[in-house]
Amino acid sequence: MRAATFRLDASRRRVVLDSIRQSCQFRGWWLSAAHVRSTHVHAVVATGEKPERVMGEFKAYASRALVRVGLETSARPKWATHGTTRWLWEEEDVWAAVEYVLKGQGEDMEIHRGPAPWS
Repeated sequence: MRAATFRLDASRRRVVLDSIRQSCQFRGWWLSAAHVRSTHVHAVVATGEKPERVMGEFKAYASRALVRVGLETSARPKWATHGTTRWLWEEEDVWAAVEYVLKGQGEDMEIHRGPAPWS
């Protein structure tokens, strides 16, 4: 049987966004934009790592943070097995992705607006 969809309320969204920021700071990655929604997360990150590794780090940091603050248990499944990842090679592609993450998701939830890595 499939687990119920993991939903992030406002408190959980804040914890997840903070964990993404901390993960980027710890790893030396540049977080240009992030938008934590009720059922998923979008982020634009500048790093030499593969996007799948970045996504894995975000999921791990967020899961540990949610458990640490008492909002979740470690046993509860939280994330899909995978997610959509892609490389952004051109500056205009990065700007388009940032625009989509910040303005193309509907109502603002938990948002991080950072400068572009070349700013």
